[in-house]
Amino acid sequence: MTWLDELFPVKKPVIGMCHLQALPGDPGFDQVGGVDRVMELALREIEALQAGGVDGILISNEFSLPYLTKVEPITITTMARIIGQLREHITVPFGVNVLWDANASIDLAVATGASFVREIFTGVYASDFGLWNTDVGATARHRVAVGGENVRLLFNIVPEAARYLADRSIASVAKSTVFNCRPDGLCVSGLIAGAATDTSVLRTVKDNAGSTPVVVNTGVNANNVAEQLSIADAAIVGTYFKVDGVFENAVDTARVTKLMTEVHALRQGL
Repeated sequence: MTWLDELFPVKKPVIGMCHLQALPGDPGFDQVGGVDRVMELALREIEALQAGGVDGILISNEFSLPYLTKVEPITITTMARIIGQLREHITVPFGVNVLWDANASIDLAVATGASFVREIFTGVYASDFGLWNTDVGATARHRVAVGGENVRLLFNIVPEAARYLADRSIASVAKSTVFNCRPDGLCVSGLIAGAATDTSVLRTVKDNAGSTPVVVNTGVNANNVAEQLSIADAAIVGTYFKVDGVFENAVDTARVTKLMTEVHALRQGL
């Protein structure tokens, strides 16, 4: 039994993304609607995801584009306010992701009672956001210092819009990350949000992760979810759940229900 089994009452859990609109300080922030508008749209997404039957929710500042690797205090403060006010409406386990700041993500999880975090914790990358470095040792110690030992960490080892600088195979990255860093899970992604995750890469990570759960992180849809979850232990789904499958659109409950129907059929055979 893994922590996934303890947190979710189902096999192969599907975690739906709640993409927060741009926040104060972000280039795209709606000055007229303000934080109240961000909160209103977030509540709609949470309700739509839960109505469609997701097993968990991951709340991220997805529209804070372009992302920072060390966020401003206003970002985490605003996210904490939003989640704090909406938490009573969340009926499934939830996690958080402050893009792309590992320590801030852990801080937010501790402050809001989130069960898990998805972030880039290891490696050095050339990315759209510049040279992207990490310090997993410092992050692990920060987690302990703020009382976050029970917050599960999902390590995205194939991050979007970035390339590992070292010339290493994904098999060696997965194996050494598990051995050296003790992740609670490994996430495997495509190039950008909504891009399909290569099943061969997903299989390679799974084959080298030992007992560590593997999560397919992008590109899952109703047509490929059975194939992806035949390999991965869980899925995080964002773009497919949007109206017409468009990243910028609102969550469409009908699309959530459609994918979850396929997942329920898959579970019947487990």
